[in-house]
Amino acid sequence: MKTLVKETSRLIKQLFLKQRKVDFVICGTQKGGTTALHAYLEEHPDICMADKKEIHFFDNEEHFSNGKPDYSKYHVWFSPKKSHNLLGEATPIYMYWNESPRRIWEYNPNMKLIVVLRNPIERAHSHWNMERSKNAEHLSFLEAIKTEQERCRVALPQQHRVYSYIDRGFYMEQLRRVWSYFTKNRVLVMKIEDLKGAPEQTLNRVSEFLEVRRFTNVVSKNVHSRPYVTSMSEKEREYLRAIFEPEIKELETELNWNCRNWLG
Repeated sequence: MKTLVKETSRLIKQLFLKQRKVDFVICGTQKGGTTALHAYLEEHPDICMADKKEIHFFDNEEHFSNGKPDYSKYHVWFSPKKSHNLLGEATPIYMYWNESPRRIWEYNPNMKLIVVLRNPIERAHSHWNMERSKNAEHLSFLEAIKTEQERCRVALPQQHRVYSYIDRGFYMEQLRRVWSYFTKNRVLVMKIEDLKGAPEQTLNRVSEFLEVRRFTNVVSKNVHSRPYVTSMSEKEREYLRAIFEPEIKELETELNWNCRNWLG
């Protein structure tokens, strides 16, 4: 009996997902607050988030190696209830991965995309710290960022998933790629500082963007905050500041933001 119920539930789910598509993705940036945003949205009564964070469908080359991808392998990660109006997921590499925006557009040209950005200097260090804690990185931070280009060549013509500490921080190139497929009114770009400092106000920008009910009684979340192996030295910060200053200023102009504290 249990097997029959389970199989019936599976078939109903497949039928439901054949009739609709995923409505939005949190597509960036890595180490930018996407885990917290995913956790907030999981609690929204109108939204079905994927069964796990980071499905990695649109950046998985195997899914796209033989022409038309099998989207059932994507839909299997969603378990919507009747009360859910939207389906969403969070895989922050999508904004960075060259082919992902086009693939997302081909899957659903009406998709909405949410981007949370972080100071690229701090993001790079946080990224390195994560890889160190996973034993995927053995160089010091300064050594890692100074040898990044050389080390990342092994992944060409694709991007390197591990050592791309600096490269992932060039947000304008990534945003332009996203905007080349999706109009700007379908892409919400926010700062991590807003999500941390004013979560309810920021989440209601998200709810307005997604056209769902507003959040109420938001309790601030601090998700996946890792202890740091080392703090960033002034020498390391200066090295990255020189690289990212033009990028940050361009971002300020494009988004009408004030990012002076990112260069402080």
